[in-house]
Amino acid sequence: MTGTRKLDPPLRVTDLVQRKRQGAAVTCQTAFEILPVDFQHRTNPYRAHIFLCRYSGTIDGEDYTFRKCYARGCPNNLCPHVFQAVQIANRYLKRDYHKLKSGGIEVEERLFELAEMMLQFDQGPTVGTEVWTMPDLVAAAKSGRSVTIQPALSFMPAVEHFDRQERAQTFLTGKFSARVDRVECSCERCFACFPTDGSAGDRQRAVVTADARLEELYGELEEAGITCRRQYFRNL
Repeated sequence: MTGTRKLDPPLRVTDLVQRKRQGAAVTCQTAFEILPVDFQHRTNPYRAHIFLCRYSGTIDGEDYTFRKCYARGCPNNLCPHVFQAVQIANRYLKRDYHKLKSGGIEVEERLFELAEMMLQFDQGPTVGTEVWTMPDLVAAAKSGRSVTIQPALSFMPAVEHFDRQERAQTFLTGKFSARVDRVECSCERCFACFPTDGSAGDRQRAVVTADARLEELYGELEEAGITCRRQYFRNL
């Protein structure tokens, strides 16, 4: 896959920036959701919270909306802890705010709140736990450290709980096992999702969106000199 495919309607922050560069009038607002989700992870189902940002606004007067999952957190060891997830979500969110503002799109820079998660779980974050994100790995490589990454992509079925309703969703997720010098770590990303009982078109749009995000990520890794074999959801 070469280049970035233009998506219509916009499904990514990159799409908004592209429309703006093409001369469109783009407005953007954000709204946050932190939803409990039951993930069917092979033989180990578990509940986690996903950190979603819903982008909405207009492009040349036409309404648009899409959502992006920034992190997943749970109180067990099957995914990052909820407090780590807050930090991870905000790191990626700040990057998207920078991308929007650099592209000439004004947006209020609000973040996910840690206090809400502390109230839900009645406990504090683990002291001394290091949180790695993909930008951290890129920065490590650019500073001269040896970084290798092995991706593992999957379609993960789940059930979202929202406003006393259940919604079956399939998440396109990636786990990136990394080695920085001799230190092993891992990063998780959600690249898209679609209604599990939706149409073939819903699934295809999610695959195209996820692969476009992966293409952008692989480009960053390659530019930083990081060894990573490219995988895509369209091949799964």
